[in-house]
Amino acid sequence: MKLVTFTDTAGTRIGLAVDSGIVDLKKADPDLPRDMIGLMNQWQAVRGAVERAASRKADLAQSAVKLEAPVQRPGKVLAIGLNYADHIAESGQPTPTEQVWFTKAVTSIHAPFEPVQLPKVSPLLDYEAELVAVIGKRCKHVPKEKAHEVVFGYCAGNDVTVRDWQFKTPQWVLGKSFDTHAPIGPWIVTPDEIGDPHALGIRAFVNGEKRQDSNTKHLVFNVFDQIAHISKAMTLEPGDVIFTGTPGGVGAALKPPTFLKAGDVTRIEIDKIGAIEATVVAEP
Repeated sequence: MKLVTFTDTAGTRIGLAVDSGIVDLKKADPDLPRDMIGLMNQWQAVRGAVERAASRKADLAQSAVKLEAPVQRPGKVLAIGLNYADHIAESGQPTPTEQVWFTKAVTSIHAPFEPVQLPKVSPLLDYEAELVAVIGKRCKHVPKEKAHEVVFGYCAGNDVTVRDWQFKTPQWVLGKSFDTHAPIGPWIVTPDEIGDPHALGIRAFVNGEKRQDSNTKHLVFNVFDQIAHISKAMTLEPGDVIFTGTPGGVGAALKPPTFLKAGDVTRIEIDKIGAIEATVVAEP
């Protein structure tokens, strides 16, 4: 299933993306939760009703709605750095022996097709195509072999980064947390449709030019390694979002370095998930 958060003239709510458009879960079953985290919290009880709704005719054309970030206000936005061999090499860093984690501010979460802002304070804006895992169960100390059980689904994401702000201090949080700099979507694809999350092609394009082209099989620490590790430190909760790393080909590593400018169009594609796309605009 492909679960969406969408907005139209009647407001913002959740639904299913189907071939013919959007199934409005409020119409399919008025007793279902109204937001994505609420759906996750009740998933065991409501999954059957959602699966039945997937066979309905679409209530809305996808063109008639705005797709929002599937989880609009996650409790945590966690991200791992230096997690593809080619990206590590282009960064000039040694391969980490420990997982390198940082956070992105919750306020950086952004809709999958809305403009991304070029900040007033820096021209060094960069893209990072990433597979995003969404946690579906409250958990801690998750064994790697059971980590798949706590994943609600997967999205495409762009870990947009302001490079000079990233390296102003040893902590990357500010450079990773500007408004609009964590677009995710276009929906959450449930694990049964993904199969092995470590066999997915992942690509980034800027103005139609392919900049990143890899596969999640090349993750240094795979998704389940990541969940096992971070859940030793913190309780993961439904709706928490994990950016799982970017492959080589980021703008900062090109020769010469090539950063995003106003008017550029970025597109992130992941097999079995789909694509998100954004035009870069000057921060108002």
